Amino acid sequence: MDNIWFIAAFWMGLALLASLISIRLGISVALIEILVGVIVGNIHFGQYHDLLRTTEWTNFLAMLGSGVLTFLAGAEIDPASLRANLRASMTIGVLSFLLPFAGVWLFAQFVLGWPLPQAQIAGIALSTTSVAVVYAVMIEGGLGETPLGKTILAACFITDFGTVLALGTLFANFNLWLLVFVVVMSVMLWYMPRWTQFIIVRLGATRVSEPEVKFIFLVLFFLGGLASTAKSEAVLPAYLVGLVVAGVFLRDKTLVHRMRSIAFTIFTPFYFIKAGLYVSLPALWAALGVILLLLGLKLATKFLGVWPLARRFYMRRREANYTTLLMATGLTFGTISALFGLQNKIIDQNQYSVLVTVVILSAFVPTLIAQRFFQPRIGTMQAWGRLYRRKINGRAAPRPPPIGK
Repeated sequence: MDNIWFIAAFWMGLALLASLISIRLGISVALIEILVGVIVGNIHFGQYHDLLRTTEWTNFLAMLGSGVLTFLAGAEIDPASLRANLRASMTIGVLSFLLPFAGVWLFAQFVLGWPLPQAQIAGIALSTTSVAVVYAVMIEGGLGETPLGKTILAACFITDFGTVLALGTLFANFNLWLLVFVVVMSVMLWYMPRWTQFIIVRLGATRVSEPEVKFIFLVLFFLGGLASTAKSEAVLPAYLVGLVVAGVFLRDKTLVHRMRSIAFTIFTPFYFIKAGLYVSLPALWAALGVILLLLGLKLATKFLGVWPLARRFYMRRREANYTTLLMATGLTFGTISALFGLQNKIIDQNQYSVLVTVVILSAFVPTLIAQRFFQPRIGTMQAWGRLYRRKINGRAAPRPPPIGK
């Protein structure tokens, strides 16, 4: 079926179905959209199977969804809160990257027998934390505004920055365009706060045409184009742009709500449903042992890297479990890293399928467990921020009651 309207209607129908299921079950819509993609992707629709076909425009909307979600995740981080909780975010984020990266790399090379470059791609792909999934879960649970929520999002950024740094150091194509991209992005990041503030103050107030939203999308599209030209990924600059304008967004919550509504309504369903379509249940069954081993290794190394530090930074067990499980998620940069390896002929199709399946399962399994069994209360996450600041500042603070062991 080549009718673009029917294809769009089918995808949006899946998104609506996922929303209804999410509301009914109380589970993040991002996870339900992935699950819906897995189910419909493994059902044969006969002559109507082309409705699920990924076209150039669905791929673009999916990529835009991941980019806008990543941008919003950065824009939601309060700079003052980030500075106040920098020690926790930095140490948790660094170990959340290093242990899975080294553990999966060594396992793939010396146990699975993968050559060095393939093992490195595996380590990079499974070291990530999904900013998109964590942000979606935080927003739906109302936890994004809490100090602990912002600390977790900042730690996600540190982890994924390590992923990007490793991919760039080990496999980057160093050329003139990469230099141009870095220079132009650095200049634009420096001026973005004042440009954004100027447009909001001079043009943005009560304008139906929403010039400030269009300006943000213009910057994201332009930097994405430069990144693509430099043989990098278009989604990589999005988080940095969000971080530098976070202070402006903090003063203009209306702009955040507008962009969030646009993203969750139109863009992100294509991203999450498409992620589910990558999972082939027959292929998953054939390589089930390797997939379970890699998934277990990722979860174990994340636990070793994050949980002790979470407890060290005064989180109760419930919040420490919740933080560890969210830091164990993976999706955006995990699939990006695996796709990079496939497109550059570093890994083959079978290895790619295994890695992408593990990445998608790591987006679904830890988040589902975190939401179902360890979802903290907003008041508890707020209280952690006060306790952490008192402890870091060296003032004695009473030990919190053992809520949610």
